[in-house]
Amino acid sequence: MMSAIPGFMKGLGYTFKQMFAEKSTYDYPNEPLKMPERFRGIQYLDVDKCIVCLQCQRICPTQCIDIKGKPNPAGKGKVLESFNINFEICILCDLCTEVCPTEAILMTNNYELATYSRDDLLKDMKWLNENTENIRRGDA
Repeated sequence: MMSAIPGFMKGLGYTFKQMFAEKSTYDYPNEPLKMPERFRGIQYLDVDKCIVCLQCQRICPTQCIDIKGKPNPAGKGKVLESFNINFEICILCDLCTEVCPTEAILMTNNYELATYSRDDLLKDMKWLNENTENIRRGDA
């Protein structure tokens, strides 16, 4: 029993030392983490720039992008009818943004997609267009 006391005192001393040390945790919900500049987060879609070329849909390794277009009533080209991304299977690989000729789809530094239902992870073009915070532009 006497041999356990030095070990106990050593552990207690370490505990008291750590109580007064600087904290290394974050107050996460109240203070969001600052992500690195090249962080690949949730996509942003500029609906007006999309020419319905389907390149992002073709290059996606998980096939999580679904695009539908209709003929442009003004004549040339197509108009975006629907643009959906299933974030349940999206791996945020950035290939869709790299291949887009008009930069209609861009990555952001947003990362919060937590939800209670998998159905909520299917995002439409309205939601993607409203995701305007922390958009990553250029090669920065």
